[in-house]
Amino acid sequence: MITVGFDTSNYTTSIAYFNGVDGENCSKLLPVKLGALGLRQSDAVFHHTQSLPELSGRLFSHIVADDIQAVGVSTRPRAVDGSYMPCFTVGYSHAKLLADVLKVPLFAFSHQQGHVAASLWSANRMQLMDVPHLAWHLSGGTTELLLVEPDGKNVKCTKIGGTTDISAGQLIDRTGQLLSLPFPSGKHIDKLSNSATAKDLFRVKCKDSEFSLSGVQNKVSQYYDKLEDPAETAAYCLRCVAYAVRSATENALKQYSGMPVVFSGGVASNSLLREALADLNPIFSEPAYSTDNAMGIAVLTYRALEG
Repeated sequence: MITVGFDTSNYTTSIAYFNGVDGENCSKLLPVKLGALGLRQSDAVFHHTQSLPELSGRLFSHIVADDIQAVGVSTRPRAVDGSYMPCFTVGYSHAKLLADVLKVPLFAFSHQQGHVAASLWSANRMQLMDVPHLAWHLSGGTTELLLVEPDGKNVKCTKIGGTTDISAGQLIDRTGQLLSLPFPSGKHIDKLSNSATAKDLFRVKCKDSEFSLSGVQNKVSQYYDKLEDPAETAAYCLRCVAYAVRSATENALKQYSGMPVVFSGGVASNSLLREALADLNPIFSEPAYSTDNAMGIAVLTYRALEG
């Protein structure tokens, strides 16, 4: 039995299959002009529409159609009222067409739920799908600390902390723009920071489990103006993010003592962040499944079909 998942997020087109144990994810970043900080939704829709035939051709080249028992798709960023982005309609239209042709069930999830499932699957911690735990969703558009609870074979994600303004990914991408790096800038900032030696940072104020990152952007710019050192500036930005995330996590664990903490989203693939949080016993997925992918959607679809 195989399930197929689609995810057409703001910057990545993905399609994946899962067989209950293993799977494969095919993804492609949407093109963003050098110096730009993203895409208009109309452009994202266009590029998803162009990318999916290529990706589906790669994935389905070695899948037997009769083995596909269900199709899943992310239809919105978060499973809350009012959460909507046009780019997810591309994935839905392709998923619905495939499900109709194969005459199999179609299951809808949120992009965020897919991130949680992908992280747990790749970290070999799927048992946490069935118990409450904490999870960070750290990405270009979202920086949320979640209370994750079982919801049938799916998960319910309730925000209990995170940023009150710009996301960690936005801060990193704006730092990348300052340093003339490609977008999205996460992996470039990560690589650049590896040669840094300084340890100074701006200690972000954290109230309960919430913090603001908009002021950090000014601090990063000032730091770069002072040192004119791209590597040190990249590391400074990441240390500020890691400090805020750590403070919020420690505060949350005072209320949710003993709960595992899972990290998902593209920012969670950052090596400096992983090192800074290591003593908290965090659960990180493989970097390939921290970034946007459809594997989590395929996993959730398999669970829904079983349930």
